[in-house]
Amino acid sequence: MSEEKKIEFGSANGLALQPAPINPEWIREGAPVARNGLLSRSADGSAFTLIWDCTGGVFEWRYDIDETVFILEGSVTVSDGDRTVVLGQGDTVFFPAGTTALWRVESYVRKVAFCRRPPHRAYVVALETAKNILRALGLRKGDSSASAMFGEVA
Repeated sequence: MSEEKKIEFGSANGLALQPAPINPEWIREGAPVARNGLLSRSADGSAFTLIWDCTGGVFEWRYDIDETVFILEGSVTVSDGDRTVVLGQGDTVFFPAGTTALWRVESYVRKVAFCRRPPHRAYVVALETAKNILRALGLRKGDSSASAMFGEVA
């Protein structure tokens, strides 16, 4: 019997943000104050959505998870060493796990952060191997037995 899944509704308006201090070793200038609040989390904990805000300062951010950012308010200048981009309201950026970016917040920024812990490399390899085996056996996209076990097969 499967567990009943329910849609979660929430609002960023009025969400109580809690202190989320930036690692002091990452701060390059100023004294930025960061806060966040959880909007949602997947059942397995591998994905979650936050509202995050920060006051002025310059800091490095080291990403150990995949993060897609959508700027709600204010602006930030982000540099990855090769490029420098100013992000403002309505802009998005994707930071893959394992990357580092320099953030320069002039006065204030507020964002939605869609975060996902990437699956372990061994899992990805095993899944790709299983899909290759199914393809070799002649099972194709839409085959209910293959899709039930491994998702869509090419």
